[in-house]
Amino acid sequence: MSTAYLVVTVLGAVMAGVSAITTFLRVEWIAKPLADYGVPRAWWPWLATAKAAGAAGLLVGLAVPAVGVLAATGLVLYFLGAVVTVVRARWFTHVPIPLLYAAPVAASLALV
Repeated sequence: MSTAYLVVTVLGAVMAGVSAITTFLRVEWIAKPLADYGVPRAWWPWLATAKAAGAAGLLVGLAVPAVGVLAATGLVLYFLGAVVTVVRARWFTHVPIPLLYAAPVAASLALV
């Protein structure tokens, strides 16, 4: 396991985990954009759960690489879906935000 892999995996897990927690807590800087994008409030706990599971999977993947690959793939797809949601809502200036979250996860996937 390389140092780069370890760093980007932990960074991706922390970023996804913080995003999950803030979504669970409905912190305003997360909740307002989600509402503006038209994401139904009933989906928010499920989205937060998906991010939390992905973050946990990345960390488990440090010991069990297959789990890490599955978690990273799921998170990359999750954040690509977030990009689609942002574009669909026509908030083009917000497109870099989910890409920023996806970057360390994609790097982790590339370095496995």
